[in-house]
Amino acid sequence: MSTGPAEVRAALAEAYRGEWGAVFGTIVRLTGDWELAEDCAQEAFARALPAWEREGVPQKPGAWLVTAARHRAFDTLRRGTTERSKMAEVAALKAAREPQPPGDERLRLVFTCCHPALPLESRVALTLRAVSGLTTREIARAFLVGEDTVSQRILRAKRKIAAAGIPYRVPPPGARAERLDGVLAVIYLMFTEGYAPSDGNTQRDSLAEEAVRLARLVAAEAPDEPEARGLLALLLLQHSRRAVRLDADGGLVTLDRQDRTRWDHALIAEGAALAREAVEAGGSYALQAAIAAQHALAPTAAATDWAAIVTWYDRLLALRANPVVELNRAVAVGMHEGPQAQLDAVDALGTSRKLAGNHAVPAVRADALRRLGRAREAAEAYRTAESTAPNRAIAREYAKQAAELDQTNEGSVPL
Repeated sequence: MSTGPAEVRAALAEAYRGEWGAVFGTIVRLTGDWELAEDCAQEAFARALPAWEREGVPQKPGAWLVTAARHRAFDTLRRGTTERSKMAEVAALKAAREPQPPGDERLRLVFTCCHPALPLESRVALTLRAVSGLTTREIARAFLVGEDTVSQRILRAKRKIAAAGIPYRVPPPGARAERLDGVLAVIYLMFTEGYAPSDGNTQRDSLAEEAVRLARLVAAEAPDEPEARGLLALLLLQHSRRAVRLDADGGLVTLDRQDRTRWDHALIAEGAALAREAVEAGGSYALQAAIAAQHALAPTAAATDWAAIVTWYDRLLALRANPVVELNRAVAVGMHEGPQAQLDAVDALGTSRKLAGNHAVPAVRADALRRLGRAREAAEAYRTAESTAPNRAIAREYAKQAAELDQTNEGSVPL
């Protein structure tokens, strides 16, 4: 039975978000050819549209897409005339008849993309493309670089994998540690792109959920690595707020204004328990999870334990100096000690080259100035933040704050 075009397109879009990595990874595993895998995965999704409109959306879209991509790969290999193509065809057909290796297709793909022989920026770009199907444009926005730069990084990574014979697998325990940091960084960036997209469009829950799923897999594969559990805890605690981060118009809802009854408290309980386990090791993700847990467990914004949060930020800074962490600490200090302390702390960071042009700096200043009753200065600071905001949702929030302060200024009576 046929299905309407709108329903088919929606189903195909959902399948792309959820199944791209599995389709791509399967062809990589069968053929060892990354370029062929991408071509065949794209072809499978292209063929799905007319086929599903004609025959209906299959019960298992992922299995349909994998089968279509595999057939396309085998057809391509059979048409090859070189000895290399013939050898690849034999290997692919043999692999197709054998039971699939254990483990998760996406997890194998992540660890392969994060091989230490690849530059870090290439690992991240390749993983976001190969595992989650992000376009080069989306990846470029996430890294604030040009699309051509991202394309070249991905191309060089694929060539390096082929030239070096990097195996497509989850490495054995003895070789896993050297690749874990890169894997965790990739998963966190993937989550961030889904939870708070760099282009400011509606958050993509499926991408964030995929990152959470991968974090679970890595934590299970590396049970003795507290940072793997720390990252999982951090993602769970952040993801628990996904339903209330944006309003009906797509505007940002700040943490203090969110309806906490609508947070996912099952995720909070799981994340907080993991954070308590991981934080003893004192890793970066675990410490960030401890901070997130303080926010998540507070029944109201006013009940937040800001003193504890400042302490966690101090531990995080002792681990590794970071101006962004220092800026976040300035906010916590302001909530604990008052707005003047916040203003002093952020002004002390004003000369940091790494924070130059960062929208959060004038925004944090604006918040302190507003609380000090310096409405005109605060409005100007919010407008500065708006001009450098990374996406529309954040820019709208800054514009709203500035407009409210302008109304305060207009209503004031000169002495």
